[in-house]
Amino acid sequence: MELRTLTVGPVACKCSIVACSATGLAAIVDPGGHPEQVLAAVAEMGVTVKLVLLTHAHFDHILGTSKMVAATGAEVLLHAADQALYENLPAQGRAFGFFAPPPPPVTRWLGGGETLAVGELAVQVLHTPGHTPGSVGFYLSSPSPLLLAGDTLFADSVGRTDLPGGSLADIERSIREKLYVLPGDTRVIPGHGPPTSIAHEREQNPFVRAHFAG
Repeated sequence: MELRTLTVGPVACKCSIVACSATGLAAIVDPGGHPEQVLAAVAEMGVTVKLVLLTHAHFDHILGTSKMVAATGAEVLLHAADQALYENLPAQGRAFGFFAPPPPPVTRWLGGGETLAVGELAVQVLHTPGHTPGSVGFYLSSPSPLLLAGDTLFADSVGRTDLPGGSLADIERSIREKLYVLPGDTRVIPGHGPPTSIAHEREQNPFVRAHFAG
């Protein structure tokens, strides 16, 4: 597997390019702003983008989707619970004082629990509502465990739940039941900020403590 993570856009979103070394096929996770920077990295890696995977539909994670699709012809995948938020991108832009065109149509709606193929890589979709109703994480168990967590879990923090559609109870449940059960050596790439690990967050995260029986 090849992995490259870039910091893009007005709110320093993490955009990851996940590529299968054997086939050269790739997915772009959360194409925020600066799509030219992302496309330059794709060209440098020499991979073919087949999927654009969105962890959720806040503007800072989806701004570059139109240009990614126009340049690559990739499919767009998003959880169905974030459909209204995604289609409301122009209004999100106006609320933050900038112009955002309508995003391209979603090709496949996710429900959670699917396994997506990126070449020979298997990417498991974990539905983790709380930051938004349709927030998901993308988990790869092989060749080494990796979680692209979006804005659900951060290093020593969690995603905010005070925006429309957010829920503190839901994000706590998502983190405990979907993320803390992953292997401790799982590398976590959040939607913002530095990487971390599941083991570290289970032991040290001050916002959501791991509750295990026994």
